[in-house]
Amino acid sequence: MDASSAKLQVAGFYDKPSGSIQYVVADPQTRRCAIIDPVLDFDEKSGATATKNADALLDFIRDRRLVVEWILDTHPHADHFSAAHYLSTKTGAPTAIGEKVVDVQKLWKAIYNWPDFPADGSQWSRLFADGETFSVGGIPAKVLFSPGHTLASITYVIGDAAFIHDTLFMPDSGTARADFPGGSAAQLWRSIQNILALPEETRLFVGHDYQTEGREPLWESTVAEQKSKNAHVAACRTEADFVALREARDRTLPMPRLILHALQVNMNGGRLPEPESNGRRYLKFPLDCL
Repeated sequence: MDASSAKLQVAGFYDKPSGSIQYVVADPQTRRCAIIDPVLDFDEKSGATATKNADALLDFIRDRRLVVEWILDTHPHADHFSAAHYLSTKTGAPTAIGEKVVDVQKLWKAIYNWPDFPADGSQWSRLFADGETFSVGGIPAKVLFSPGHTLASITYVIGDAAFIHDTLFMPDSGTARADFPGGSAAQLWRSIQNILALPEETRLFVGHDYQTEGREPLWESTVAEQKSKNAHVAACRTEADFVALREARDRTLPMPRLILHALQVNMNGGRLPEPESNGRRYLKFPLDCL
């Protein structure tokens, strides 16, 4: 079997505090891999940061003698810090995100009042356009622009698997919220339809799981399962139905507890603020902005 026909190997790592799933995806033939949506640990009560999650990914990669080819983020996250920059310094691998991240940067640059912040995407090694292709080892990969949750969200389709971030959740959990600055329920519906147009056997890997009714965390489904069983998609025949359902639900949800902490780090490629004259780093926290 040649590398291009190898089935992508996927390992998910669940971060309970944020409900996030991080992925290491590998081509078993070439032993090349990518890391998707890694988490940098942060305790908002103490202000402490740590690399426990990211180091667990590195241990897994080392144990399996994999070589990191990419560090990929699907979008600037609102509920955890990205470990992309940390992992890039440890592995030398390039970082990547969707090219529309510049729109998120411009929006949040104004919210944080950072006139000198470079809102040009230069914090990543590569910015992917809609439809752009790359590979993980010998396994082909393609980028789908998937806005709605954020202005910059993308889906990575790698071999027979798609990493769909905050679009669809597991079928019993429905879909992602669309009420952040720059979000749109109508755009989210169209993004979901693009994902569901993939072959029905395509494996779908979600970005979060909130353990509906206390079940164990889950993160893998298929296009066919989502079409028939997703609590929001199956209940809505039209875009208008979905927008009404999604917006009504979003009005009941509090903002993520780390959104104002996380965006200033994640719009900077996962870099923490530079130390000030006393050697300490400080987050900027805008009041009354959401």
